[in-house]
Amino acid sequence: MTNRLVLVINGGSSSIKVALRRENTAGAIFEAIAERLNTAQARLSTSDGLEQDLSGADHLAALDALLPLVDRHLDQPLSAVGHRVVHGGERFTSARLIDDEVIAGIQANAPLAPLHNPANLTGIRAALKLLPGTPQFAVFDTAFHQSMPPHAFRYALPDELYAVHGVRRYGFHGTSHKYVSDEASVLCGKERGAGAWLTAHLGNGCSSCAVLDGRSMDTSMGLTPLEGLVMGTRSGDVDPNLHAHLARTLGWDLPRIEHLLNRESGLLGLSGLSNDMRELEQARADGHSGAQLAIEVFCYRLARSLAGLAVALPRIDGLIFTGGIGENSALTRALTVKHLAVMGLRLDPDSNSLLPRGEAGRVEAQGSPAILVIPTDEERQIADESLALLDTQPRSQMA
Repeated sequence: MTNRLVLVINGGSSSIKVALRRENTAGAIFEAIAERLNTAQARLSTSDGLEQDLSGADHLAALDALLPLVDRHLDQPLSAVGHRVVHGGERFTSARLIDDEVIAGIQANAPLAPLHNPANLTGIRAALKLLPGTPQFAVFDTAFHQSMPPHAFRYALPDELYAVHGVRRYGFHGTSHKYVSDEASVLCGKERGAGAWLTAHLGNGCSSCAVLDGRSMDTSMGLTPLEGLVMGTRSGDVDPNLHAHLARTLGWDLPRIEHLLNRESGLLGLSGLSNDMRELEQARADGHSGAQLAIEVFCYRLARSLAGLAVALPRIDGLIFTGGIGENSALTRALTVKHLAVMGLRLDPDSNSLLPRGEAGRVEAQGSPAILVIPTDEERQIADESLALLDTQPRSQMA
């Protein structure tokens, strides 16, 4: 069967998103999200404009409401369900057919992603109950980065913390970094997956990556998604002794410090205004000094990360911007690349500012390595990986 249908499910702690994708087709046929689950404010909204009250609904009830809406858009049975799972640890280096062993592995990695993996599992269990006859696959954010060498993923900590407790750098946004680096190779006339790329996934969460011939060589996020770049509300890298300093001088406990670093920092903390880059750019234009500082720190720290990641590559074929900020903020791209002149990277101002929203394009000046803007499509990557794995499964396992 060609042009098969895949349902992509992303279960969050208080939400569940679904996207119906057709094989070899850009864009979703249908998308929907149920938010604020387990509260009286739970609601469902769809890409075709439906709004529905789901007061008190849990993940199972929400998915039970979502699936009939998906059914209206089916012209053939679903071939697979692909689930986004945030943390696969070292155990999962690629997508996996979901069975009891995989569920146990996702649960075992929950301490590494306590806000994400339990929520992902909730969505998986709901889908297994409601779609028992459809093969279901887990696609892990961390799997793409399992190709990093030990000198990139190890922390300078006693070996027991790694060997016994799994304390190491894992990286995230793997499906996005994989997708855009593959697309860049095609746009630049290379075989799909070939090339040496620096990638910048910039949204409310941000990470950078060095990709060589389809393999992650290093990335900015670490044990958790807090390490690395300045983000919307996350601090990114800080002095590791900051926790002790705040505890001694302000009397803060660990939950208070974690909340600060994850919810009150980043662009929001620096600007004192917003974590939304669009609002900050407007405020900067209006003379808001906090917004100007936040944008400057964001771009400088991004450039510093990209320059550092370059040592993981034998050469640089190009730099890729993606994610909501990377795709849509010409200012962010311009300020970041300005810091990277030492690497020979230079933007063409007109190409950068005039690139249509939502479109892929090249924005480098003549003589510069490629600089590309590529809209990410993590749902398509999840769908493609699910179908590729489906094609390798014995029929007996699909029964």
